[in-house]
Amino acid sequence: MEKLFGGIEAGGTKFVCSVGDSELEIVERASYPTTTPEETMALVISFFKKYAEQLVSIGVGSFGPIDIHRDSKTYGYITSTPKLAWQNFDFVGALKQEFDLPIAWTTDVNAACYGEYVKGRGDGVNSVVYYTIGTGIGGGALQKGNFIEGFSHPEMGHVLVSRNPNDDFAGRCPFHGHCLEGMAAGPAIEKRLGRKGQDLSEDDPYWEIEADYIAQCAYNTTLMFSPDVIIFGGGVMQQEHLVKKVRARFKELVNGYVKTPELEDYIVTPKLGNNAGTIGCLALAKEAKLHS
Repeated sequence: MEKLFGGIEAGGTKFVCSVGDSELEIVERASYPTTTPEETMALVISFFKKYAEQLVSIGVGSFGPIDIHRDSKTYGYITSTPKLAWQNFDFVGALKQEFDLPIAWTTDVNAACYGEYVKGRGDGVNSVVYYTIGTGIGGGALQKGNFIEGFSHPEMGHVLVSRNPNDDFAGRCPFHGHCLEGMAAGPAIEKRLGRKGQDLSEDDPYWEIEADYIAQCAYNTTLMFSPDVIIFGGGVMQQEHLVKKVRARFKELVNGYVKTPELEDYIVTPKLGNNAGTIGCLALAKEAKLHS
């Protein structure tokens, strides 16, 4: 009987559960709304119970903040999330009650970064940084297969950016106002303009402002990490023209100070598209089994 790996993309809106084979090919995937731990986890557990005899490990990429330190009393918990029902929820513990298996535990954006590292734009390079720009903004970084983290996981979506001179929007982050997420995430676009980004035409002048903030993010990332590639995913980046504007503005900001790889290979969108997180969770599960 073929052994299978499990993956859980635990997002603030939905949970995507998957099982995949040793080649990280998806065998089955299902999506469930993020409601309460009791309701959502019951659906998650039911999904994996179907594969109980084949399942060998599970990889989880969760919305956060989460506790990633194995020596912590709250390792495997979702901690101070604004989603009240999920505050201080023992995610890994709930899975362990049902499945006596190795479980990999990281952030949702780290999982997407890992997916691109093993099977996407980061395949074959040492250093990858991945940002999701959608309902929120988050970032993850990998160096030689290891996540860059310290006392906690990075909160790269909340770096401060300089206000574009053509933008008088105050920002919508309740903590920092005009941080990257407060200025450039999907809800910030909608609050500023009264329309969703997907409803704007390609030649709408707003996209130059959006590109400026994302280019500032790429600039700061370049100077801090010098990665081999920076990947921008998420719903906002599904505007195909946007990445070209980001590259152009990034070149202006760098102003020749550092020499990066060719921008068409350096500032990119995910090769795996919306599958990056799914593949990443499965790959992390596979890695967890190898080291168990």
